[in-house]
Amino acid sequence: MKKLMILGGSRYVLPVIEAAHVLGLYVITCDYLPDNIAHKYSDEYVNVSIIDKDAVLYAAQEKEIDGIMSFACDPGVVVAAYVAERLNLPSCGPYESVCILQNKGKFRKFLADNGFNVPTAKRYKDINEPIKDISVFHWPVIVKPTDAAGSKGVSKVENPEQLREAIGYALSFSRGNEFIIEDFIVANGFSSDADSFSVDGRLKFVSFNSQRFDRNAGNPYTPAAYSWPSSMTEEHQEELASEIQRLLTLLGMRTSIYNIETREGTDGKAYIMECSPRGGGNRLAECLEYATGVKLIENAVRAALGMPVVGLEQKPYDGYWAEIVLHSGKDGVYKSLWIEGSVQECVIERDIWVRPGEKVKSFTAANFSIGTLVLRFESEAELQAVMAETDKYIKVILED
Repeated sequence: MKKLMILGGSRYVLPVIEAAHVLGLYVITCDYLPDNIAHKYSDEYVNVSIIDKDAVLYAAQEKEIDGIMSFACDPGVVVAAYVAERLNLPSCGPYESVCILQNKGKFRKFLADNGFNVPTAKRYKDINEPIKDISVFHWPVIVKPTDAAGSKGVSKVENPEQLREAIGYALSFSRGNEFIIEDFIVANGFSSDADSFSVDGRLKFVSFNSQRFDRNAGNPYTPAAYSWPSSMTEEHQEELASEIQRLLTLLGMRTSIYNIETREGTDGKAYIMECSPRGGGNRLAECLEYATGVKLIENAVRAALGMPVVGLEQKPYDGYWAEIVLHSGKDGVYKSLWIEGSVQECVIERDIWVRPGEKVKSFTAANFSIGTLVLRFESEAELQAVMAETDKYIKVILED
C-alpha cells in the first residue's frame, strides 16, 4: 500500500483523505496539533511542525512515504516541495520555484523581472526603511506579511501616518519577520480566487470566480463568499490564462493543483496577484467539482503519488454557483443559522462546524469561519440578488 503524507490537519484536508482512501492509499497526517480534526480520519499521525523542513524530511524517511502534499495549508507548501526534491518523490515543481511562489516579495520581483503586470511593490525586514520610500508608492497601499495566508496581517493604508501600525500588524503574523508594501489595485468588479491544474507544466484546467468580502467583518479583507462565473471580462480571463501558463513555464512547474488569485484593475490591466501550488482553502476545489464535475482533489492526490491524472479537462459551469463562508460579525455564542425560504431551495450543501452553545469569534481571519454553504441558482440574476444582500437571506444567530 502506497503512503501519502499530508502536511496540516484542518478540516479542509478531509476530502483529500477521503479521495486518498478511495484510491487505496495509506494516509499519514502531520503537524504539531494532535487535536486537529483531520488526524481522526487519517491512518496515522506524526507530531512534527510542518514548517520544520528537516524534521518533516526525517519523518518522511522514517515512514518511507511515496508522496507528500500540502492542501489548503500554506505553511506546508515549501516544505512539501523540499522533502519531495530531497527524496526524489513526485513534486509540483522545483523547490526554488516553489519558494518564489510562496513568498509575496520574491513573487512580485519575479513578475516584474519577467514583464508581467504587477503593482509597485517592495519587500522589507526593517520597520523604519519604508518611511524613506513613501514617494515610491501610489497611495493607498496594502501592507501584508510575505509568508502568511488567509488574509492574516493584511491592512489597507490610506496615508503614511498609518504605516507603522500596519507594519506592526503584518509582522505579528510573519514567521520570517518580513513584510511587503504594494500599491492597492482597485478591482473592476470582483477579484478572483480560484483553483486551477497543470499536467506536465501545461495548464489543463483554469477557473476564475468572483471573490466577495463582508465590509462589516472584523477584517474586511478576509474572503466571505465566492460565486461562479467570474465578473471579469472574457478577454481578461483569456489573457490571464495565457499569462498563468507563461508563469508556470518560466518556473518549470509540473503536475499540480494551484490556488490562484487574479484581479482586473480599473486601470484596464489584468494582474496575477498570487499563485500557490496547493488547493485553496474555503473548499474551492469541492465547489468546482459541484459546478463542473472535474475532480481536482482526486487528481491532486494522484499527482502527489505520480499516478496518472484522469478526467481533467476544461468544462463549463452547470448553472450559477455560490459559496457562503459562514461567520459572525462579533464574538459570541452560536445559536442557529437562519436561511430565507426561497434560498433554502438553492442550498446544495450545508456544512456547519460549530454546535449551539459553542463560542464563536469575530471574523478577523479565515480560521474564524464557522462553516460553509454551497448554493446553485438557475440564473445569474437570482445569484446576484442573493449575493448583493447576503445578510438579508442568511443570518448567523447568536445567543442574547
